[in-house]
Amino acid sequence: MIRINENFQRLQGSYLFSEVAKRTKDYQLRHPDMKVIRLGIGDVTQPLAQSVIDGLSKGVSDMGRIETFQGYRSDEGYEFLREAIRQMDFVSRGVDIALDEIFITSGAKEDTANFQELFAGDIKIAIPDPVYPVYVDSNVMAGRSGKFVDGRYEKFIYMDTRAENGFTPDIPKEPVDLIYLCFPNNPTGQVATKEQLKRWVEYAEKNKAVILYDAAYEAFIRDPEIPHSIFEIDGAKQVAAEFRSLSKTAGFTGTRCGYTIIPKEAEAYDADGKPVSLNALWNRRQNTKFNGVAYPIQKGAYEVFTAKGRAECNTIIDYYLENARIIGDGLKALGISYSGGTNSPYIWLKTPGNLTSWEFFDKLLFGIQVVGTPGSGFGKCGEGYFRLTSFGKKEEVIEAVERIKSLKL
Repeated sequence: MIRINENFQRLQGSYLFSEVAKRTKDYQLRHPDMKVIRLGIGDVTQPLAQSVIDGLSKGVSDMGRIETFQGYRSDEGYEFLREAIRQMDFVSRGVDIALDEIFITSGAKEDTANFQELFAGDIKIAIPDPVYPVYVDSNVMAGRSGKFVDGRYEKFIYMDTRAENGFTPDIPKEPVDLIYLCFPNNPTGQVATKEQLKRWVEYAEKNKAVILYDAAYEAFIRDPEIPHSIFEIDGAKQVAAEFRSLSKTAGFTGTRCGYTIIPKEAEAYDADGKPVSLNALWNRRQNTKFNGVAYPIQKGAYEVFTAKGRAECNTIIDYYLENARIIGDGLKALGISYSGGTNSPYIWLKTPGNLTSWEFFDKLLFGIQVVGTPGSGFGKCGEGYFRLTSFGKKEEVIEAVERIKSLKL
């Protein structure tokens, strides 16, 4: 008798963003004449930069000529792209990252979900709350969670992020093995200072732990004092892996390309306490399970790391940051407290009138046809909060803010 992986049955309900999409679709089917403005899922609306389009076109053209045709791709990624990333993202910031420490992949979501495969099933995991659901769900699928009790899995160490601690997780009071961090944070929009990251690195060093650092939104950082990479912190190369994505940096949500940085110094340990290279383990995992990102996609991605391409992408990011400012100003005018919106595309607001997260979702959808994401979907500490994104079209963002102002809150 074939049996299922019963850990999948520990997952709670449907995936958050699928549930939001389902409820929105159901509403639209019943009210086809109503204009719905979506500020929920973090999907982009602006087209790819012209330099990226040119790169994609060049890649497709190359596939049509025998001299430039590419078959199976390098599992790690083409050197032309990895070297461009190395120079722009790291060397320019004084960070020494080698070419074989950069792995081109199809996106940070996949990598943050898959990276846990490298570790034992009984490790102790620290996860912020609220948090991007993939960190939790991938470890539930792997059997590390235990039972779901009172809104949380019993075997995880949850790091509460509330207004009282600036929506930034505090370091656990007990030793843990694997730590998930995300800055700029999804969903709270908060960033971390170098001093804060230094304390995390020191904690990981002391406890022989590993930090999985999600930097998918680093391109939105405009404050020169805020680090873009955990590897700007001394010692981080021994205890961290970093995940990056072009989904929001360059609008690749539908094009799919990301990259993961795993220094050769980063180590975990076998049952005898012998250190093992995470870089080597991930490389072996990718060789087995992944055939690489398509050549035309990597040619388009390369243009993001040219001066012209990055300038074009930054113009688009500035567009989204202006949307965030518009949303923030609207919430301020209503006296609604929030975090994020600066150095981040996300606005994390306190639901007014003591409404629950899903009650506020319904109030916006049914009352003014605006869609956001209920904070409770990101964790127990997200109850009573709500996430709006700045990835909409500017004219629709302005209209959404005006609709929100029209509500009796």
